[in-house]
Amino acid sequence: MFARRTHHNESFGKHYNSSFDKHRAGKATSSKQKRSFREAAAAVKKVDRVKKPELSPPSGSTLTSPIITICVGPEQRLFAAHEDVLSHSPFFAAICRGQFLETATKKVNLPEELPEIFSSVLEYLYKGDYYPRLLHNKRRNTWELEETDVSKSKGTAESTVFHQSSGQVLLKDTMLYCTADRYGLDDLKRLALRKQGLQSGIQCSTILASARYAYANTPDNDSKLRAHYLALIIRSRSTFKRSGTMQMEMEKGGMMFFDLFVAICNHMDDMASAKSPLFTKSPRTPH
Repeated sequence: MFARRTHHNESFGKHYNSSFDKHRAGKATSSKQKRSFREAAAAVKKVDRVKKPELSPPSGSTLTSPIITICVGPEQRLFAAHEDVLSHSPFFAAICRGQFLETATKKVNLPEELPEIFSSVLEYLYKGDYYPRLLHNKRRNTWELEETDVSKSKGTAESTVFHQSSGQVLLKDTMLYCTADRYGLDDLKRLALRKQGLQSGIQCSTILASARYAYANTPDNDSKLRAHYLALIIRSRSTFKRSGTMQMEMEKGGMMFFDLFVAICNHMDDMASAKSPLFTKSPRTPH
């Protein structure tokens, strides 16, 4: 179920994007391996201008294959999908070939998944997108989220889901990114990250909870979603430094805050380099 979002003093109102997906804070071992915060942003923006997202449904599906029943969540909500559509995911392809599929009933059990998230995964597998859709504004040559009843009345598209296990409200696109990572759906990961970059009006507490979820549900070498959150916090530092939630999260600690420290150091180095003259004269030494 979607959680209703309320506006507090800690609301974050500016648009943010995923342009920094190449910049992940890490332990650089040499200057050759280090990529600056500014260079990464410029490189990814250049790619985004040229490459449009692929929103076509998966090819090769005739919708004549056997129907698979999927039981999702602790309440075992039922979904049905064609086997060849599910098999576009390596995760489900392995299940359909292996012993996890109940052959008599053609049923798969996914007790740990959220029905709201799995529903969006199925929608993507059939249509190449999920609600709210990503639309191209030809006049501005930009990509936008479609208007919904919620966005018309409250100014922003519904973007959060209540995560029952943690008792927190999380960003839907973050959860979809992590689910797509488990299912081996790289195009869905890219789509979820792009859509998350178009969201606005998200509370600081929701952003920080979603960032922790991202760190807990992505591999250590993830260079997209984790870096997205680090860049977001740095860009919006004036908002986050006034946040009591940020203080509590930092007191809890974790790998995310070490990465954030490294990213801030790299950002400061970039700023210092930009202010330095290109050529400096070395002082003369007496003969």
